[in-house]
Amino acid sequence: MAATPTTTTAIAVLRDWRGWPTVLAALWRRSLRFRTLAVTLVATSLAILVTCITMALVIQNDLFVSRKNQALEDARRAVDVAQSTLDVAEVGDDPAALADLWNTIQEGIARNSNADQLTGIRIDSDADGVRLNGFTAGLSASLLSQGLRARVVEFDDRQAWQSVALPVEGGGTVPGIIVGQQLVVPEAGPFEIYFAYDLSDADQTLVFVQRTLWIAGIGLVALVAVISWIVLRTVSTPIIQAAETSARLASGDLGVRLEVHGEDELATLGRSFNAMADSIESQIKELGELSMVQQRFVSDVSHELRTPLTTIRLAADMLNDQRAEFDPVTARAAELLHAQVQRFETLLSDLLEISRYDAGSVQLELEATSLAHVAEDVIEQMRPLAEGRGSELRLVAPGGYSPVDMDPRRVRRILRNLIGNAIEHGEGRPVVITVDSNQHAVAAGVRDSGLGMDPDDAHRVFDRFWRADPSRQRTIGGTGLGLSIALGDATLHGGTLAVWSELGVGTNFVLTLPRNGPTIDGPSPVAVEPQEPLAELGDATQPISLADVPRDLLEGGDRA
Repeated sequence: MAATPTTTTAIAVLRDWRGWPTVLAALWRRSLRFRTLAVTLVATSLAILVTCITMALVIQNDLFVSRKNQALEDARRAVDVAQSTLDVAEVGDDPAALADLWNTIQEGIARNSNADQLTGIRIDSDADGVRLNGFTAGLSASLLSQGLRARVVEFDDRQAWQSVALPVEGGGTVPGIIVGQQLVVPEAGPFEIYFAYDLSDADQTLVFVQRTLWIAGIGLVALVAVISWIVLRTVSTPIIQAAETSARLASGDLGVRLEVHGEDELATLGRSFNAMADSIESQIKELGELSMVQQRFVSDVSHELRTPLTTIRLAADMLNDQRAEFDPVTARAAELLHAQVQRFETLLSDLLEISRYDAGSVQLELEATSLAHVAEDVIEQMRPLAEGRGSELRLVAPGGYSPVDMDPRRVRRILRNLIGNAIEHGEGRPVVITVDSNQHAVAAGVRDSGLGMDPDDAHRVFDRFWRADPSRQRTIGGTGLGLSIALGDATLHGGTLAVWSELGVGTNFVLTLPRNGPTIDGPSPVAVEPQEPLAELGDATQPISLADVPRDLLEGGDRA
């Protein structure tokens, strides 16, 4: 069976262990289920680990104490029996009888105790009395520490003990305990009696208990993980579905709904979410229908007004042509009527264009066109208006000559609008039109040195019918829709229309169009924020005649 892409990705992630921290960090940030399960497992594992260690230590201590007490009791019993035998024996001053009694005592000590190894050492070998030798039954004196022997010698009525590693056959060692106590032999003096007990059975029991605890702990962690996963899946699955459904609803899929099961809190949340989605869908549909009605109304009114407007415009043109024959008041009225009819016709055209944008029915008619040529044509058209306002139009075109696919009619409209605004608000100062290009885009900037705007006004400059200064009247017949239409034209090309403005300094609009593809992949060749004051451009901003541009540049040698 072929591996799925998900399986292949999972295997690749598992093999590349260096990427685990990144993957885990991403899961920690993005997955509530993973985060909750991880916290639960870590907390449970720590609790079980502490519990197992505590139980192991308690069992180990109790087991050792129990075995130690058994060893002490066993050694005490053996010594007490031997001491009683010695106390009642009547050997007099017969060394042979005392030696036989000592041998019997040694056998009795070994028989009455459960010790694995024994040894007896005379405390004062130089003292007067019958000389009796110590004995050894597997326990080497080298295993006895100086401290243990000192305590046994010092306290004749107490036991002393120490933990040791007892050697066994084969060279290994096992845990053990040595118990020491004095035994007084008549006519011979005190002896140190040591019993060695093997605790390997207790160690094996402890290992078994610890192994059982660890297995139980690991099993308990696994069981908690399974239970946590089931519980989290039960609780988090509806939450994940709600998140995914919310994302789809936010992306525009208004018909998506949550599946509701049961009567619990999650079911209540699902029903509330679905009710909210129904309300949003109905409101959006209502707003959409209202918007369509408004668009249709604007379009229908604009179309219906064209016929009477045409008649009114013809009558206004006729009256305006004959205004010289009228008295001054009538002539002025005819002139105003002609101007306002022209403005009304322009407003109708803009309203129709806006309605087409709102309806999404605008189509581009692309042609390979030089932006520099388009800019020069528009400048020549706008020059009489600029001269009438005392402004000078300057073209700076280091690039932008190579043909680029664009709708020349719409680009001309954008530039006319930008240059017209610059003339109107430029306060009679020069207006600089910059055309340039790079490997990503071509751009045209229109900059004036007028009053400018503050940043808040600059952000609203593309709103319909918005003016930075409502008290200021438009003097060149603007409708308030020009910049909004210009932004729509730029967006339709996949380009941008940006603005920079500063009070008392001026305004700079930059139109950027992509050279290749539907979008711009890099920076604009014309900076939105000017890098130098307008006054410092000097003669560099004088008009450039395209006739003087080399032919190879016109044919495609554009600056990239």
